Formats: sequence, structure tokens, C-alpha cells
Amino acid sequence: METPADQRLLELLEKWLASLDLHLEYTALDEPHYWQAQAWVEHQRPSRWILELAKQKVLALRTQLTERIAAGDERFSDAIELTIFLANLVGSQHIERFIPLAEKPAERAQPQPPQTPSDSSTQTREMPKYLAAQAHTPAPAGDSRVARAERKPAPVAKSRAKPQPQPQPQPQPTTTNPAQDQVLADAERLIQWGRKWYELPELIARMADRPPLPEVRRILKENKSLIERKAHGE
Repeated sequence: METPADQRLLELLEKWLASLDLHLEYTALDEPHYWQAQAWVEHQRPSRWILELAKQKVLALRTQLTERIAAGDERFSDAIELTIFLANLVGSQHIERFIPLAEKPAERAQPQPPQTPSDSSTQTREMPKYLAAQAHTPAPAGDSRVARAERKPAPVAKSRAKPQPQPQPQPQPTTTNPAQDQVLADAERLIQWGRKWYELPELIARMADRPPLPEVRRILKENKSLIERKAHGE
């Protein structure tokens, strides 16, 4: 039997799924139409793969919740609600990378692009004006040598362009340590999600199967320039 916490959590998940479906529809809009779709709070527009990942996680959480309800676990929903409360109270930070809640009743009317007026059959068209035939004046008679000299093209100066030296690509540092490769990938992903550099060591060290915190700090310090280039797509 569902508890009040189960019902609240199920309603919240359904609201999130409806919001994500609207966001996926909004990915087809251009920038002006997107910002007019809802009364958005300040945020960075989420990309499609972020929306699809969020929807996948919400569906997975709903599946786990229904399984726990069927098994008679009455504390699972309470634990999830407590986690959400603490995340908003203690762990959340002021960032712009989040998915705002989109609701269908709050959706604004989408402005239609301007339509180009079609040509009417009754529109008055101006008739083309024909130019009077101009009298053809014969070319002045001259010596055949002059005519040949006029037809002779002027010599074109040949310029040989010097080949520009091609810049040698800088060798990228390669790593053979799987743990180090994982730390670099985690750091690149977290920077793309808007995390600050000083937050990366503790966030990565808390993940499963990651090196300890001192080792993570050493890897990040030695590969800072490489991580920033990859995170910014350079």
C-alpha cells in the first residue's frame, strides 16, 4: 500500500517527466522562440543529450520506487525526500546549469515567423521597356598589324608563391594509467557541467573506484592545461 510519501514522490516524478518532455519539444525551437516559450528563470539552455540523460534517470528512479512500494518498503520514499531536502539545503550551490521546471499550462503562445506576401494575380505589373536599337558604327579601318597588336594579350607576370611552413602539431600527452584516464574524463565532464576547478578533487574522490584525494589532486595539477583545453573543445 502506498504511503503519503510514496504518493508525493510519484507525483513529483511525473511532474519532472512532463517537464522533460516539454524541454525535448523545445529543442526544435531557435533561441528567440525558446526564451519566449515559458517564463524562464535565469539559466543556461540545456542541450538535448542532457535532457535525455535526465529523463533516463527519472525513469530509473520511478522503477526503483515502484519496486520498493511493491515490496512493502515504507522508508524508501522518506529517505528520498530527506535526500532532496538536504541537497537543496546543504549541498546545492548557485549555478546556472540546471533544467528549470516547464509546465504545459504556463506555456506561452509561440510567435509565428513572418510570412512573405505572395504575388497576387491582380497585382499591376510594369511592362518591360525596350531600348531603341542603337546604330552600329563600323570599326575604324586600320592596318592589319595594328589589329594583330591589339589582339595580342599582354604578358602576365608569373609569381611563384613560396610555400608556407606548416605548423607542427603539438604532441598530446598520453596516459597509460586507467585510474588517471578516469580522473581526467571526470574532470572534463564536471567542467562542462559548470563546476569550478577547486571543487573537482573532492567531487571526483567521492566517486566509486577513484583514487584517494591526494592522488586526485596530483593528477589534476599535472594535467590542468590538458583538461581545460578538452573541456572547452580546443
